[in-house]
Amino acid sequence: MIGQEKRDKWKKILPELLAVILCLVLMGAGVSRKEGYHMDELLSFELANARYNPWIVPTQPEGRLAKFVNEEIEGDSAGEVLENLKNTVTDVLRNRGNSKLLSYKADVYEEPVWITDRQFQDYVTVDQKDAFDYLSVYFNVKDDNHPPVHFMLLHTMSSVFRGTLSPWLGCSINLVCLGITLWLLLRLGRQLADVFSLEGKGRQLGILAVLLYGMSTGALATVLLIRMYGLLSCLCVALFSVHVEKWKNNGFDKKNKGLIAITVLGFLTQYFFLFYCLLLAAVTAVILLYRHRNKELWCYIRSMVIAAVIGLVLFPFAISDVFSSGRGTEALGNLASGFAGYGQRLAAFGRILADRTVGAPLLTCGCAAGTILLLGKLYLSFRAGKQEQKGENSGRDAAWMLMVPVAGYFLLASRMSPYLVDRYIMPLFPFVALLLALLLCLLGKKLTEISGWKEQIVGGMLVLLLVVVQGLRLAAYDGEYLYQGYARQEALAEEYEEFPCICVYAGVGYYQNLPEFMHYTKTLLVTAEELKERKDTESVEALDRVIVLIKPGVDKEATVSVLRDKYGYTSEELLLSEGVHGDMIYMFSR
Repeated sequence: MIGQEKRDKWKKILPELLAVILCLVLMGAGVSRKEGYHMDELLSFELANARYNPWIVPTQPEGRLAKFVNEEIEGDSAGEVLENLKNTVTDVLRNRGNSKLLSYKADVYEEPVWITDRQFQDYVTVDQKDAFDYLSVYFNVKDDNHPPVHFMLLHTMSSVFRGTLSPWLGCSINLVCLGITLWLLLRLGRQLADVFSLEGKGRQLGILAVLLYGMSTGALATVLLIRMYGLLSCLCVALFSVHVEKWKNNGFDKKNKGLIAITVLGFLTQYFFLFYCLLLAAVTAVILLYRHRNKELWCYIRSMVIAAVIGLVLFPFAISDVFSSGRGTEALGNLASGFAGYGQRLAAFGRILADRTVGAPLLTCGCAAGTILLLGKLYLSFRAGKQEQKGENSGRDAAWMLMVPVAGYFLLASRMSPYLVDRYIMPLFPFVALLLALLLCLLGKKLTEISGWKEQIVGGMLVLLLVVVQGLRLAAYDGEYLYQGYARQEALAEEYEEFPCICVYAGVGYYQNLPEFMHYTKTLLVTAEELKERKDTESVEALDRVIVLIKPGVDKEATVSVLRDKYGYTSEELLLSEGVHGDMIYMFSR
């Protein structure tokens, strides 16, 4: 009897399980195709793994804090380290600005110096000495514009797989977050089905949402990008799921620890979480007030205040990140600019949203169908003179909680984002999938009533349609964040690893090439002007042969002339005419 019950239970959840597995397998296959990195992805590895050294500076290979830790804190035993820490803390408390720590100077050179392959490895990987050093991660990100949780997770993966730089270290975090998000969408299917008059269709709603999101190019981009947006998307969906559960069960006045924990984690993952969290909190508070659930309202407000206090206590640097950092003031400046250029930004992000979900034509049709259904329901309700029933209240409240934060996030992100790229609206992709799944279920219900077909047939048709449509779209993925072809460029660095490298760059584009610099014996990071005006010519002239990597935006002919006229080099061979990032690689010899 018990065995039969277990088999029946597995039969019920088997379609959901297969849908999730299909999505994860497809996303894993996508990760296996990733060869290179966006500059920000490699910066993620450095912030996570460079020991007290958040930035690679060609004139200062070792940061001030890193030098202090190496020379003043490190000891031959744990007892010596603790004693050094105690003396440092005592010195800071006693002498403050005049303490050794705060007055310590780094080695800053007049012009760029050679950085060894070992130093580059230390920047982006972890060894026995700095494994599981979360204090280092915390100090690194306080000088960045992002909170620390994702970088700590990435550092954990790097500490487990030491000495390794691989896309799987970061993408595996995103895959786990995707798996949780898909499970939450299944849960939301059950939570929302009854309040949207879809009794008995909770599993179908969840499966449709899973396939719409889990097989979308948006999910693939989220998994491939080694940044915090996969975790951010997961936490936004988790926050909404908790809100729906508590709202349905009148539970905002008890057991709010999970609600507080998710809110704190979201805040410590990415500040754009505040867009969604604050809007959802505002809608929830208004609904609770309107429904006269006053006790729950005050308990909810108290929980949100507690979450805010905990978040700021754990990471007080968030205040300066948001209000006074370069990126923070830029975002606030964009918001203050009002409607200037806002239409173009909305259109650009709208195209991204459509492209990363189901495509512009299908999304437009879905929005139109949803609007017609909503207006039709309102019209029929008005004609019948119906009074609001409890079920109708529930559906309306849930609709507000689902749609208003999503729309508000889109409007705010479109205005405040520094770049018109998909990462800033990645948390919206699962919500769009959930909304479209709701629409498909409602249309399927109408089709069943009109045609007389069985619900199983209609549901199977919808699932098959989604698998085909999303599968074709996934097969035509534009390749962003894959950087296919970079493996060849890195293999070139391995082949010539016994040679030094001169990287001539514009901006800070050299971050894109950190995997290569881990192979060359040493690398000189210089701009074209620095190479031309360099005083230390001996360290360059002493080399018989050197690899020269010229980044996009650099005048190739002028650089070749400087190497020939000032340093006596001639171009021996063009090793790579145009890499993934637009690089050109030469072998020069004297």
